[in-house]
Amino acid sequence: MNQSLQTPSGLAGSGALAVERSRVLRNTYWLLALSMVPTVLGAWVGVSTGVMQMMSPGMSLVIFLVGAFGLMYGVERTKNSSAGVYMLLGFTFFMGLMLSRMLAMVLGFTNGATLVMTAFGGTAAIFFAMATLSTVIKRDLSGLAKFLFVGALVVFVGFLANFFLQSSALMLTLLIVCLGVFSAFMLVDLKRVVDGGETNYISATLAIYLDLYNVFQSLLALLGIFGGNRD
Repeated sequence: MNQSLQTPSGLAGSGALAVERSRVLRNTYWLLALSMVPTVLGAWVGVSTGVMQMMSPGMSLVIFLVGAFGLMYGVERTKNSSAGVYMLLGFTFFMGLMLSRMLAMVLGFTNGATLVMTAFGGTAAIFFAMATLSTVIKRDLSGLAKFLFVGALVVFVGFLANFFLQSSALMLTLLIVCLGVFSAFMLVDLKRVVDGGETNYISATLAIYLDLYNVFQSLLALLGIFGGNRD
């Protein structure tokens, strides 16, 4: 039984799969680290110029929806070529620019810089925890991914609805749920790469980047609500 696993060809096949998984994971981490550069640059441009603050909330929402989904579509269309890397970096610059409105608001607090660094540190801690868990957990998490997708969809619709409702209680609830959903999504996406379920490092980077972005944004907003100091 299972003689193919004992043959040299079977062992070579297993070794090749392990090498391929390691390559995808390594490239994903490198591209993820690189994607932080245009994100920071986009955020810096947005905060420095105040371009997002000049727009009405409605206009910035439309730009975000069109730009984000359009660029994500572009990334997926070009993921099998080097153009996909440039498309992804363009997407992360755009996302940094979109984040600048919230950053500018938080930096308006006297302890704003501390809040930003705390949100960054918290996001990094969650990432390292999920990355560690992804190598330890043996069970298949594909079922959890479907559940989390529904949760993410509910959060997205909730944020859109609250744009018009302007409910503080709903906003707080959505931020907490968003933090939990995308922290769990981070684990699922990382494990998919570790297990070899995702073989394209550009797609893998896009998924994990979105998890990190939403976790950071949720943490920053929560810290601003509860820890912002205007004195």
